[in-house]
Amino acid sequence: MILTESAGYPELLRITQHSYEELSAGRAVPHTVLSGVLAEATREDVLGTLKERYGAEAVDGMVAVLAREIDRQAPAARR
Repeated sequence: MILTESAGYPELLRITQHSYEELSAGRAVPHTVLSGVLAEATREDVLGTLKERYGAEAVDGMVAVLAREIDRQAPAARR
């Protein structure tokens, strides 16, 4: 979803295209890259555009999946 809306945002396009290529090749995308995708999509309000096009439920579901993967990969914070 983010990749389809990223054409007007060079940095977002770069990182989403890279992520897509890595996943397509069967490689994992590091949590730092996934976090960057979400941060840049938020900064450029691409998530808002996606919500208008696909609905909040679909976009929130996509963000939840990305957030779970980021959380799964991220090192646990020291307590």
